[in-house]
Amino acid sequence: MTFSVRLKTDIWVSAEIRRCDTLFISAVVLHKGDAERGLVLIKQYVHAKGCKIYTQTRDFDDNLNWHQPLGEEWIEEAKADAYVVKQRTFDEDLWVLEIEDAKGAYKPEI
Repeated sequence: MTFSVRLKTDIWVSAEIRRCDTLFISAVVLHKGDAERGLVLIKQYVHAKGCKIYTQTRDFDDNLNWHQPLGEEWIEEAKADAYVVKQRTFDEDLWVLEIEDAKGAYKPEI
């Protein structure tokens, strides 16, 4: 018998915030989603550059991956905020993290 063990989303979020703390990067939860199975959207803000959006997706084997739905270029914060609002209307279980990264060095990890 085989089974899959998944890390609960709330535990992953807590670990990611702690990882950011060790990198001296500010990370806050803007919206709490489903504690066990919610996907995560990350808004990364870098002063004078703008924002990047990262969203979690699952592949056909149920593995998590990161995707940048608005592209890899920096975008205006208002556009990023509008995207976050739109995604929350589609997915009430979605977690939203905001990363304020002075150096632009942040990359999400699975």
